[in-house]
Amino acid sequence: MKQVKNYDVIIAGAGAAGLMCAIEAGKRSRKVLLIDHAKAVGEKIRISGGGRCNFTNIHASAEHYLSQNPRFCLSALKQYTQFDFIELVQKHHIAYHEKTLGQLFCDGSSKQIIAMLLKECQAANVEVSLKTSIQNITKTANGFEIDLSDEKTITSASLVIATGGPSIPKMGATGWGYEVARQFGMNIIKPRAALVPLTLSGKLHESLQGLSGVSLKVTAKSGNKTFTEAMLFTHRGLSGPAILQISSYWQEGNPLLINMAPNLDVLSALKELRATKPKQELQ
Repeated sequence: MKQVKNYDVIIAGAGAAGLMCAIEAGKRSRKVLLIDHAKAVGEKIRISGGGRCNFTNIHASAEHYLSQNPRFCLSALKQYTQFDFIELVQKHHIAYHEKTLGQLFCDGSSKQIIAMLLKECQAANVEVSLKTSIQNITKTANGFEIDLSDEKTITSASLVIATGGPSIPKMGATGWGYEVARQFGMNIIKPRAALVPLTLSGKLHESLQGLSGVSLKVTAKSGNKTFTEAMLFTHRGLSGPAILQISSYWQEGNPLLINMAPNLDVLSALKELRATKPKQELQ
């Protein structure tokens, strides 16, 4: 007869969402198990912000989130705000700075944020099991029965899937969460890339490769959405905050307008230049 270990809450996925969920559940005196198939927690936290973790934005509000259920964002942000997280960062004496447009980064390393979340998990008596995969999930009268890759079976009243989507496969990200949703008959909105760089191809890619590493302030516009921030030319295409932001709104086949001189009236500047420079210099 197999031995079964019981929990109040089991959370699959030890990224930022899973860690925060585990901490809050643990604070409520729940017996919590946090599972991840990776060998370390918070891998996307580690690489975020160029290794310094852009951990929040002081201007975050519900209007900045894309959702078919905007009321959820309103409710969530009323219960836990960016200032609550900043208070947590300060509690752990992590130095940080504001970069641009309210973005907060660690002065040191993103690993400080990971260490902070692990300390909070420990304080909340959260059990963490890494290099562990879920093989099967069965709904029971009292919750869920879960078979693990180490041949153990566990049960819980609540199960949280916090595995995200297949954003960075090289880091182990998969679409497993969607499979679980399908198993339980949940409606799935077809996922698409968002907050991502744009990859160029063909002659346009070839003509811009020499600019790789160059950054400048631009206005990126798609439909009625506009972002004025930095854009970075890369060896593959375009990146930087302006491109990452507009990528969430741009749809394939629609125009994407990038103004690389947003604060300059180019036509007037050229006319002024023509009026002040000898004709031979302009040629």
